[in-house]
Amino acid sequence: MRLKMNRVSRAKQFLPFDALAGFQEALREKEIEKEDRKDLAEDKCAELEQELNKIENGDKIKIKYYRNGKYIELTGIITNIDYNKKKIQINKDTNVNVCDIIEIKHL
Repeated sequence: MRLKMNRVSRAKQFLPFDALAGFQEALREKEIEKEDRKDLAEDKCAELEQELNKIENGDKIKIKYYRNGKYIELTGIITNIDYNKKKIQINKDTNVNVCDIIEIKHL
């Protein structure tokens, strides 16, 4: 006895099968080039420190900082400054380590 398959069922058996679901996406993420972390010159460090001493909760700022192998620019309102942990919270959802900041501007 031989079973007959309809065309749709027969076609399904030839569809590509992804045994490693998500693997291709992970590979694409790895292909993104990472930037090297830049060392700041002494005068730039001093300038950055002055700017950091001026900021307060509620200030609108634009910062550039290093995270996960790339530099990110962010504009927002400072919602918290934690001097003990050396972190700045921006827009209530982004925490930035002070040591990762390379540029800060008041807006």
